[in-house]
Amino acid sequence: MIRIEIPGREALEISHIVLDYNGTIAVDGLLVPGLEAPIEALSKQVELHVLTADTYGTVRAQCAHLPLTVHTFPRPDAGLCKEEIVKGLSGGVACFGNGFNDIPMFDAADLAVAVLLEEGMYAGLLTHADIFVRSIHDGLSLFLTPDHIRADLRS
Repeated sequence: MIRIEIPGREALEISHIVLDYNGTIAVDGLLVPGLEAPIEALSKQVELHVLTADTYGTVRAQCAHLPLTVHTFPRPDAGLCKEEIVKGLSGGVACFGNGFNDIPMFDAADLAVAVLLEEGMYAGLLTHADIFVRSIHDGLSLFLTPDHIRADLRS
């Protein structure tokens, strides 16, 4: 678990980090290079999950070497599937995403991080996000250096 004391607010206790796949940690179905080290480091503190409709059919092969759980959806309503998975996790949840279908999980999570990669980001997602980052590397580093989250969220 990662505990983050935030001045003027309740502390965050994060047990799970949930990652959307395409547009968040992958571009065109291929994992963004250089994620192995931060994911490995974070896996020692929290459980990591990847949620995806697997548009390109690549997620399992791309993530096979990483210490995380891949969840694909049993039905076409990706947003509701993501929300159900997040609500089913016990303990605090932080999530990362970039698309319209990430809104339900952002609203269900304890902390939501919007990520902008080459595939773009649904602009309306920002109103549901707690933090916005310009890359998944920046986003994951927030949890490796929790003082950055503290600074972003202090009252």
